[in-house]
Amino acid sequence: MNMQAIPFGEVRRVLVTKLRHHGDVLLATPVLAAIKHAAPQCEVDALVYADTVPMLSGHPALARLQTVDRNWKRLGVWRQAMAEWRLLSALRARRYDLVIHLSVHRRGAWLVRMLRPRWSVAPRYKGSFWAGSFTHFYPTQSNPQRHTVESNLDSLRALGFEPAPEDKRVVMVPGADAEACIEALLAQHGLATGKFIHVHPASRWIFKCWPAERVAALCDLLAERGWPIVLTAAPDKKEYALIEAVRNARSAVQPAPTFLDLSGQLSLKELAALAARARLFVGVDSAPMHIAAAMGTPTVAIFGPSGDREWGPWNVVSCVVASQDHPCRPCGQDGCEGSKISACLTTLPVSQVLTACEELLA
Repeated sequence: MNMQAIPFGEVRRVLVTKLRHHGDVLLATPVLAAIKHAAPQCEVDALVYADTVPMLSGHPALARLQTVDRNWKRLGVWRQAMAEWRLLSALRARRYDLVIHLSVHRRGAWLVRMLRPRWSVAPRYKGSFWAGSFTHFYPTQSNPQRHTVESNLDSLRALGFEPAPEDKRVVMVPGADAEACIEALLAQHGLATGKFIHVHPASRWIFKCWPAERVAALCDLLAERGWPIVLTAAPDKKEYALIEAVRNARSAVQPAPTFLDLSGQLSLKELAALAARARLFVGVDSAPMHIAAAMGTPTVAIFGPSGDREWGPWNVVSCVVASQDHPCRPCGQDGCEGSKISACLTTLPVSQVLTACEELLA
């Protein structure tokens, strides 16, 4: 295993792989900028799952975006094999000098063995197959006090490059179409940039969510202060159900000048464009929270069992709200004893979240 610094001046083409969820992919974007800084002459490609493409497309440091479709496995053995072969052929044609693998996904080890780059780096992981696949290793994320962005950038530190502060920005590019769509949508509903609060209370993981009645109470209190509320959620049955519960729990008197529900109506790019225009974003530990932070919007992030130091809003004015009465958090569990219900969230008072909102709105 070679742990010496590599000559970045000799790197012509790099592949960065991040086969994870949307938020994980977005938090890997500083690696793209940093590698371009280390080797400005090189082309930087990325390999991600097809559904996470919007997190990276349009990034200024990116040359090409390659994808793995999770639905390939539903095509049958032959068609899946053909799809995998086409991907491998496309990657081989790029003749990468360096592969940066940002997870312990086993595909990364196989890819490096088949692509045979001069250098490759991955998190240190168990097994001789893994150990024999890469030339360099960096520590796996084991410190809950350290942010995921820094852990991703350890891949470059292992290669001998220390990222500069300006490399560490998380970047998402909404694009002209998404920008125009949101401008028109806000104009249609009489909303101006910086004059509304974006609330995204849902997550694909229900144990990360704050109870609907508390979300509703917060919306009412913010509305009483004159703030229009824009609600969003993914096009998912569980998330729709949470939003419906929020709507049903709101007070009969609607004090807000506007209460706009856009649940399931926006693409990820449009969600980013919306968040960029909000005065404040309020949400739980989820990809939309990371998107809002990437767009530079002041962020109130509600955390339960997940670690806020590891996954909190990055490089943006923010308030993390978490229970002070549960020394067991962050436990990393899917609810208390696997119940899918997190007591550190169900008991989190509305007043604590409202105070955080008022601090950032001041």
